[in-house]
Amino acid sequence: TVVQPDISVICDRNKITERGCDGAPDLVIEIVSNNAAHDYIRKLNIYHEYGVREYWIVDPERETVRVYHLGEDFEESQYAFSDSVPVGIYDGELTIKVSELLEQ
Repeated sequence: TVVQPDISVICDRNKITERGCDGAPDLVIEIVSNNAAHDYIRKLNIYHEYGVREYWIVDPERETVRVYHLGEDFEESQYAFSDSVPVGIYDGELTIKVSELLEQ
């Protein structure tokens, strides 16, 4: 199954090939498209099934970030753009504030 995420983070350099990522990225970020169900349902299920560790859905209209931790303990959290969103693949030691990214 091939999907093309808006942003992907791949921590293992050995997964990066001439064709792209061989295996699941560690973190995938999608910006909500015109077909939101595609992002919230279809892609969520694909990423979960294929071993993506963390999946973010960024909704510019609602100014929210929905974060899914897709390991054994499936967890979901929602943040506002003004919140500091912890990046789970880095054990929360890195946070991203979307509002600050948009200012730049």
